[in-house]
Amino acid sequence: MKILDWYILKRYLGTFFTMILLFIPIGIIVDLSEKIDNILEHKVPFEAVVSYYLDFTVYFANLLFPLFVFLSVIWFTSKLANKTEIIAFLSSGVSFWRFLRPYMIGAVLICVGALAMGLFLAPKASQGFNEFKYSYLKKGKKVQETRNVYRQLNDSIFLYANDFKPLQKKATNFTLEYFDGNKLVTKISARTITFIEKDSIYELRDFVKRTVLEDEDIIEKARKKDTVLPFNIDEFTPVTYVAETLNYMQLSKFIEKESKRGSSDINRYKVVAYKRWSIPVSAFILTVIGVAVSSMKRRGGMGVNLAVGISLAFVFIFFDKVLGTMANQSDFPPLVAVWFPNVSFGILAIYLLYNAKR
Repeated sequence: MKILDWYILKRYLGTFFTMILLFIPIGIIVDLSEKIDNILEHKVPFEAVVSYYLDFTVYFANLLFPLFVFLSVIWFTSKLANKTEIIAFLSSGVSFWRFLRPYMIGAVLICVGALAMGLFLAPKASQGFNEFKYSYLKKGKKVQETRNVYRQLNDSIFLYANDFKPLQKKATNFTLEYFDGNKLVTKISARTITFIEKDSIYELRDFVKRTVLEDEDIIEKARKKDTVLPFNIDEFTPVTYVAETLNYMQLSKFIEKESKRGSSDINRYKVVAYKRWSIPVSAFILTVIGVAVSSMKRRGGMGVNLAVGISLAFVFIFFDKVLGTMANQSDFPPLVAVWFPNVSFGILAIYLLYNAKR
């Protein structure tokens, strides 16, 4: 690697990590100032607060990763342009494509780290982040469906519960039905069902089992019945943020299972899965846009480059959030919602890069 590559690469990575180290403490301070009253009111343990902000650091960095990359590139490239260093590089015979190479190397290194974070580290942080929020700060707020729960476990098994209590792992007016095609084979019902965690069994009160045969029905009744059933109690209704807490392999299996069940939240889960890959890719696109926007010395200095860059960044975030919301709450294709900002800004990056070369 040549001196030019090392020079730009060190500035790129150094500015990126400096940006993170500057913005994350600011994010923590702003978040703490908003939540301090609730934390004190609910007497949240100090250890829980510390754990929350460790998770918040990863969650916040992963969420704003593209913005950090973009601002870093614009910041240090504008400084190079204002000092006429870029003109010196290009005047020495270095092509613009050659000048762009260390930026791409830096983007690869950052993307690999961001991909690993998004696939494995961020889900764990998201779980701690959300559990703290709903355990201490938003007690009683509904995070999953609990009334008139209806679920399709697979092609032949369906369950229903009138009232589901996740914390007690209990449900009332429970029904479990087995079908063979369109024909009902077995129906199990109970006034209450409770999962006994230590024994990994279900306790059913006022148990009734009806087995449908060709000529007659067999009815089995019991005041209390301990048995094993083909589902996990947590599968009644997943929490709204469940997809964010699963690593990529777990999320892929979860989406496949929920698709077979006809889950109404399947688009929400797919958006989370697609973003695990789209966010790192956006680093390349935003790096190119950042170089193209800030590599020329402008009247007005760095301020103009930063203004243009920040405007583009907020347009990118706007499209990302609006389309993501549309996919979550409608039939808008999740794949289009997640990748449209990258595709459209990729085209913009090519256009800006072509004009920057000139």
